[in-house]
Amino acid sequence: NCVSAQGSRYRGTVVEFPDFNPSSDAEVLYNAMKGFGDDKETILELITSRSNAQRQEICAAYKSQYGKDLIGDLKYELTGKFERLIVGLMRPTAYHDAKEIKDAIEGIGTDEKCLIEILASRNNKQIHDLVNAYKDAYGRDLEADIVSDTSGHFKKMLVVLLQGTREEDDVVSEDLVEQDAQDLFDAGEVQWGTDEAKFITILGNRSVTHLQMVFDKYENIANKEIEDSIRGELSGDFEKLMLAVVQCIRSVPMYFAKQLFKAMKGLGTADNTLIRIMVSRAEIDMLDIREFFRLSYEKSLYNMIKDDTSGEYKRSLLKLCGGDDDLAGEFFPEAAQLAYKMWEVSSMARVELKGTVQPAANFNPDSDAQALRKAMKGFGTDEDTIVDIVTHRSNAQRQEILQKYKSLLGRDLMADLKSELSGSLCRLILGLMMTPAQFDAKMMRKAMEGAGTDEKALIEILTTRNNQEILAMNEAYKEAYHKSLEDSITSDTSGHFCRVLVSLVQGSREEGPADLARAQEDAKVITAGQPELGDAVNDESTSMETKFLSILCTRSYPHLRKVFQEFVTCTNKDVEQVIRKEISGDLKMALIAIVRSIKNKPSYFADRLYKSMKGLGTDDRTLIRVMISRSEIDLFNIRREYKELHDVSLHESIKVEALCGDTSGDYRKALLTLCGGED
Repeated sequence: NCVSAQGSRYRGTVVEFPDFNPSSDAEVLYNAMKGFGDDKETILELITSRSNAQRQEICAAYKSQYGKDLIGDLKYELTGKFERLIVGLMRPTAYHDAKEIKDAIEGIGTDEKCLIEILASRNNKQIHDLVNAYKDAYGRDLEADIVSDTSGHFKKMLVVLLQGTREEDDVVSEDLVEQDAQDLFDAGEVQWGTDEAKFITILGNRSVTHLQMVFDKYENIANKEIEDSIRGELSGDFEKLMLAVVQCIRSVPMYFAKQLFKAMKGLGTADNTLIRIMVSRAEIDMLDIREFFRLSYEKSLYNMIKDDTSGEYKRSLLKLCGGDDDLAGEFFPEAAQLAYKMWEVSSMARVELKGTVQPAANFNPDSDAQALRKAMKGFGTDEDTIVDIVTHRSNAQRQEILQKYKSLLGRDLMADLKSELSGSLCRLILGLMMTPAQFDAKMMRKAMEGAGTDEKALIEILTTRNNQEILAMNEAYKEAYHKSLEDSITSDTSGHFCRVLVSLVQGSREEGPADLARAQEDAKVITAGQPELGDAVNDESTSMETKFLSILCTRSYPHLRKVFQEFVTCTNKDVEQVIRKEISGDLKMALIAIVRSIKNKPSYFADRLYKSMKGLGTDDRTLIRVMISRSEIDLFNIRREYKELHDVSLHESIKVEALCGDTSGDYRKALLTLCGGED
């Protein structure tokens, strides 16, 4: 039976310890720290299993019994990140926020990220408690200190948030919702320049419920989300602050899940951010944060902490986290509601896809052909001219240049480029000169030839191309290699993975809108097939799991969005999490790619680009493949998703990666031109 994805709000992972005795806890901590060395395990076990209010009682008992300051002794006995975490847990919540703000504005430079995170996410009472704690602890006025350390619209919005006067949730006016949405639209999208004051007034003062309704109304008026307008109209720290405010209005736990992911992804960990969030949310909404984290990323918060930290520090963080959601099945009700909402948003989103390469104005294929020949004649090659021409022309224009080069000069431009260029630059330029179908066919061939198969490349191409692109690729493959693409796939892969690829390569996915009745039936099929999905890797049966694969490979994108939405309603689970738990290997990768492509294709490609450049060395084949294939389709959208997901622009990542790698300046210049600009 379908179950309701609704329920009461879940709170933190740290609860009050039963049979609490502050005097005996104080004694245990005193004994753990006296003499030579200290018993870190006892300290972390005790402190992470007491509520903040109980820790304050322990502090008072410690001072009463031993005449010493517990926080002072902990600072003396412990070191590094473990010390910062334990001491943070021992402070009253408001005083911990006050200390974080003080550290953020003290000394040279300001930690704007810390200011944004705290002030954008706290409610009125938490803000008032923070201001009072700051005054009590440091004898200073928090507003005055922030005003002296920040500037411009960023400063003004921080001051508004510091007042802690946001309207309460029961204050909602239908007329004002419409007016605010229109005012925000007029302040940004309509006029020349932006009326920042209007953004500050509305986003800084209206109630959470009211603003959620305003954001929905804004999307109807502007045909885009409020976040997209903020990115387009505002800049710098002010833009980051306003985006954080919007994200917190939508969902505070989702905001913190994103911040935790950013703190731990890539090389190195932003430990200050990790500690601050784990300490401040442990008794508020850590369970929700965990669920949203599981919904959004490839591993649970528990496992990401486990992989990214070590020692007593790690064990303390895991205690605050409270459990491993990769072992769990159903979502908590609120996270299930979010999963449902995400598929609903995905189905309703009206995103304007935009490439970064446009047809050149005043295009003259004759002069381009002559210029390219001149660049390759004689001693040496003028790579700069080649890059400049090829990356600033559309693919259709490049095909005209190819024809003119042969008709004017009697030469094969592809052959000349291949003989004059080398390495990654050669692969990039030759790829740009092919038609999209020829390029995809070439990439499929490369993924299957030689020893081993590049399954990720096969998956990326076949799960993201539409029917017309797949059919054109099939023709190009047959013409180039005198063999059908399906035959190559069949001889190079096996089992259910092969069947999925063969189904996709037919280019016969249904097109058109969702059919609600059929979507509900499809959701029931997937629900009924869950217990059998694990057999899909080893089993060649034609039962329920095969129907599941068939639904994923043949239904239209709009229809599947509705299916996945109905699946959440029926099971309290998200289809991606079921795939991760029940399926393994290449089949799992393929099905997740299908789901992610359906949910948000630019986000899927942003993730592929990020993975191609993170860690040691660059996966140039993936980088080149994505940059070429998406440059005239949605690379601008991919850039936006990349910046949102990774807090760094695609332009900057390419620049840094190309500088660090053994690559030519011309290769870097070509990639950056395709990228189309700095965000």
